[in-house]
Amino acid sequence: MSHNTLVTLWTLLSLVPISTCVDLTYHVEEEKSEGSFLGDIASDSHLLHNVHLEDHHLITFSQLLRSTTKSSGLFNVSKTGKLFTARKLDAESLCMYNTECFRIVKVAVKRAETFMKILKIKVILEDINDHKPQFQKKEITIEFSEDDSKGARRSLPNAVDKDVGLLNSQITYQLKKKKDEPFTLTVSKNLDGTSELSINLGERLNREVKDIYSLQVIAKDGGYPTKQSILGVKISVTDVNDNVPIFSQNIYNVSIKNELHQEAPIVVLSAKDMDIGENANITYHFTLKTSDIAKDHFKLNKQTGEIFLQKIFALGQTLVHKLFVRATDGGRPPLSSIAMVVVNVVNQQNNAPNIDVNFVSALTENRVAISEDIKIGSFIAYVMVTDNDIGENGEVTCDLKHKTFQLLSLGSKEYKVIVKQAVDREKEDNYDITISCQDKGTPPLKTESKFSIQVLDVNDLRPQFSKQTFKFLTYENQKPNFPIGFINATDQDTGVGGELTYFLLESNKNYLPFKITKNGFISTTRTLDCEQKEIYKFKVLVKDNGIPSLNNTANVIVEVMDENDNAPYFVFPNINPFSLDIFYHPQSKNNITVLKASDRDSRMNAFLRYEIVGGDDKLMFKVNPYTGHLSFSRPIYQTDAGTYRLKVAVKDNGTPTLSATTTLSLKVILSNNTSEMLTATYKQTDGMINLNLAIVIVVVAVILSVALVIFITACVVRYNNLKNTSHGAKLNHMNKFCREKRNLISETSNSIVTLRSPDDIRSSQMFRSRSQLYPDVESQNDWDSSSSRTLPATTQMCIQRIATTDSILEDSTLMIPSLRRETLSSHTDFGHGWSEGDSGEYEEIPDSCTPLVNKPRSNLQPITVIKPL
Repeated sequence: MSHNTLVTLWTLLSLVPISTCVDLTYHVEEEKSEGSFLGDIASDSHLLHNVHLEDHHLITFSQLLRSTTKSSGLFNVSKTGKLFTARKLDAESLCMYNTECFRIVKVAVKRAETFMKILKIKVILEDINDHKPQFQKKEITIEFSEDDSKGARRSLPNAVDKDVGLLNSQITYQLKKKKDEPFTLTVSKNLDGTSELSINLGERLNREVKDIYSLQVIAKDGGYPTKQSILGVKISVTDVNDNVPIFSQNIYNVSIKNELHQEAPIVVLSAKDMDIGENANITYHFTLKTSDIAKDHFKLNKQTGEIFLQKIFALGQTLVHKLFVRATDGGRPPLSSIAMVVVNVVNQQNNAPNIDVNFVSALTENRVAISEDIKIGSFIAYVMVTDNDIGENGEVTCDLKHKTFQLLSLGSKEYKVIVKQAVDREKEDNYDITISCQDKGTPPLKTESKFSIQVLDVNDLRPQFSKQTFKFLTYENQKPNFPIGFINATDQDTGVGGELTYFLLESNKNYLPFKITKNGFISTTRTLDCEQKEIYKFKVLVKDNGIPSLNNTANVIVEVMDENDNAPYFVFPNINPFSLDIFYHPQSKNNITVLKASDRDSRMNAFLRYEIVGGDDKLMFKVNPYTGHLSFSRPIYQTDAGTYRLKVAVKDNGTPTLSATTTLSLKVILSNNTSEMLTATYKQTDGMINLNLAIVIVVVAVILSVALVIFITACVVRYNNLKNTSHGAKLNHMNKFCREKRNLISETSNSIVTLRSPDDIRSSQMFRSRSQLYPDVESQNDWDSSSSRTLPATTQMCIQRIATTDSILEDSTLMIPSLRRETLSSHTDFGHGWSEGDSGEYEEIPDSCTPLVNKPRSNLQPITVIKPL
């Protein structure tokens, strides 16, 4: 056959209207995987038999994708005519129950760029048994009265199988019970294909014997392999409703116009119940078998059974509808029955034409994509117009006004959209197309269908991150899948070239505890621990889906914020309890040791504070809360020696605060130079110390005053006795001796007057002053004894001389007994001094001042002390 003959043949075929009959039929089971082969359209249609073998490659096939139906995207057609599934097919979502499940696939056949024919392929979807019968509830409770006679029954809910195949959706029921239980299961078929289940009573029940029964109803389908489900039935013995509502007729046939008349119902259903009271109170409801379209257009009055048309049916919708209505009484449990209403919608109006556009390369419902290098005359869309009106009301003409695209008629209300002139994406990347169709009715009705054509570009741009480095903060101890943040990248390309996918790049050495979604959302795969690792650094790769694919990378830094999940612990001491011997010396510093603690947390959670929480009853110790330096908090006395069990705590600054404790066993050892101090002194308050100090000062002042008076009196008496003899030389010697005594008394007076505290009284300075004045007193204990001391007459005369020749001692506080026998008042002097009622005798020294004056002060003869009588 010559080339010219073929051209003529294709031209004649293009002028013949495309038949609405099916050209090919294929079968496929549901749930077949994506890309399953269905058939070879090129071979089965025999279109290539009349074409030379060398011209077979010019014949191409492409699927026409409908924009207004749900079948778009179910199948793929290769250019060579192979038919495949585009995704898994689910018969339950695509087809209705107990009807033939199929879809029509329209395939455009072209020779080179010339349109040849539209093939209609019928693909029958065969149901498989992939659903089991399903009860609405897993368990129900029904009641029987013990007054019920044999044969009483109770309704049970039926099971529903979503499969659409006859056998796969066919359900059989079985009752599972004990042998002595008087119940049977009754199953009856309804008009909508479901079953009415009821439990029948085999004999009267005695509630006093048994009031609860537990049964099981097993529902099995007819598929292979068989699937089943179980309904638990709990029966309690009581009274029951035993009459079902009965419709006046099982099937209602109604014919209506496609017009709204809401004031009048299209049909009124009536059901009667032989029961009385609530058991005879009937309500009406659509069953699950009633389609959603019918429920959307018809309204049912639940109380009266009236059905109204509430919405006009659009052009092309089904004009015959089956409504399944259930009448349910008010018993407990309720009983019900079902009637079917067949509604025929009569359309007598002039309706506008309906435009159905099918795209070769559809992006969305009203959007098609072409490449900017598409050739002139290329096929873009297939347009089919329907108008079911009669006469001129159903005659339609269509038009597309555009400089770049053209609408060509294929006959019998079918058209195709082709490229009229070349497109250039750099000049225009989107075109809005309007197809207008108008009938010849009076008045004429017009319909417009709008869609857009997008010109696709090549993938020439790499994805770009919003920034080169992304930094995120997160917390430790969070559960896996805790969000970290978003990585944002953009791509100026369109289509698949602008679709981005993200990946984490990790080295073989470091495992990253993160994952990233295709949208760039980063989350954790496990719980993070700041103490193990605080900062993670890695890269994120983004690539587009263009051909060839382009990619880019960005840096990611994740810093793990610390939580207070670690308690502090002592580094020193590292054992509990810890023993330490402390050798105290008055001149030593107060520091004892330095406590050291650590915390695995960081920042404020690791800021530690030390404190003493127990064992410091004498308030001897203190610890620096920040450095941990442990030291004495006051002076240490002989009575403080001993062992102390000091309890020390360290706390962090986290929320909540965590802490640790340790015990220090401190043995305080004092040197011999440490002053003794009575326990009573330690326990006295500040006010008591000040009172004691005042008493001591007054007592010392009185003693010094008495001593000064005695000394002056002695000097005066001695001076009178020696006035007539040896007046010159002795007077000189006396003056010298008295000057030494005066100086010595002045020193003693100065040292005592400057006393400021009881500690000063106890100091050795006091005893040194006393020993200087009285060399015969060798120790402090000599002064502490309760005795009187005898002053020589020479000393008395010197005192008198000093008093008469120098006034420096007028304000002296020196206290010396002025009588040979004198009773002294009591004075404690912190446990040292005279006692009340003690008396003593003074032994007089030879009446001469000269030997004493001429001798050095250190060689003075000691005063003999006589113990109390």
